Amino acid sequence: MDDERPTIPEDLLYLLTSDHIGSVSSLRRDGSIATNLMWIDWDGEHVLTSSPVGSRKAANWRANPQVSVSVVDHYDDWRFVIVRGRVVDIRPDVDLEFIDRMSMRYTGAPYRRRENPREVFVIEPVNVRAGRGGWLPKRRGPLEE
Repeated sequence: MDDERPTIPEDLLYLLTSDHIGSVSSLRRDGSIATNLMWIDWDGEHVLTSSPVGSRKAANWRANPQVSVSVVDHYDDWRFVIVRGRVVDIRPDVDLEFIDRMSMRYTGAPYRRRENPREVFVIEPVNVRAGRGGWLPKRRGPLEE
């Protein structure tokens, strides 16, 4: 039996460690899917994301830890990573350290909304799918009309 954990391919790590937005899905209590665009990170073993304490995402994951995260390259739609997994830890974002790091990456400035405590969700991959693109010309910037 193969006990090797699924991981992100080395050549696609930038999708989780740069300014690419993740589409992160949870299951609502009624069984329907909730998808949110979120800032994401990779710690070498887990996908990380966060939200304010008391969010619906947090309630969803506390009730059912199943999660899906997908990220698509800005310039090649067929370079992507899809992670199916589960939330294995929910921890406080002490001094908003995590969200500040994400805000610097995504906006170039510290996180502005400091009035609410936040928590960090640690997602363990169960399955990873990846596309390495290359069969369409890469876009060099925003699409022209």
